[in-house]
Amino acid sequence: MNTVFHALHRQPRALVLANAWDAGSARLIASLGAQAIATTSAGVAWSLGYRDGDVLPLDEHLACVRRICRVIELPLSVDIEGGYSDDPAAVGTAVARFVDAGAAGINLQDGPAPPELLCRKIEAARAAAAQAGVNLYINIRCDVFARQLVPAQACVEETLRRARMYRGAGADGLFPLAVTDTGEIAALAAGTELLLNVIAWHGLPPVTELATLGVRRVSTGSWLPQTLWKRTAGLAADFLAQGRSNVLVDDAEAYGAINALLPAPA
Repeated sequence: MNTVFHALHRQPRALVLANAWDAGSARLIASLGAQAIATTSAGVAWSLGYRDGDVLPLDEHLACVRRICRVIELPLSVDIEGGYSDDPAAVGTAVARFVDAGAAGINLQDGPAPPELLCRKIEAARAAAAQAGVNLYINIRCDVFARQLVPAQACVEETLRRARMYRGAGADGLFPLAVTDTGEIAALAAGTELLLNVIAWHGLPPVTELATLGVRRVSTGSWLPQTLWKRTAGLAADFLAQGRSNVLVDDAEAYGAINALLPAPA
């Protein structure tokens, strides 16, 4: 799966990932023709009753990954946020466990922390995967744009500076969260050896155009569960207040279709 997942980032069309958050959503997305599955850490956390932001208990996250791997036959990339520790050794141990659970790739993020810390985490993750005999795809979410860590005119330069550091530490992909400008996207793709990943966002060009700019991967992040959360809240609020059945039933997927999508008991 690891070799396949690496190769998917070098096909003519950018790899499109509709991020899953549990086994059911992963199975559904796989059935729609996805080439691989990636998780959204926010969606996973919310589905398990936790806030997003490096607070999800590791054992619960690993159990979710195992459940996803049970129902799909595609490469799986797991968003592990900041690695759930500021200790690179602990991050390496966690990565080894995610690899054992079935991850072909991971996302790690820098956030407001110094990029030097993330470099040490990347090195630990790469070493842990190598010890397991796995060529893990390590995708790095860089928050320079999203958190406005530098003035707007310096975001590309700062992201590329970090990309050089992350590449030297052993990363494969660069994921600058919230970048949408075509000129900035093209400059990022041209300025780094890391393979560029962007996320669905207001103003983001379509995937066909992104590929011409040098983008190798496009993902949905947490937008799918966020949209479904809002839709569910509206339906539930309507039923609690009005008790109307039709709005629940009219657009529902058939019970049998959902049941048939999931694997039969062994």
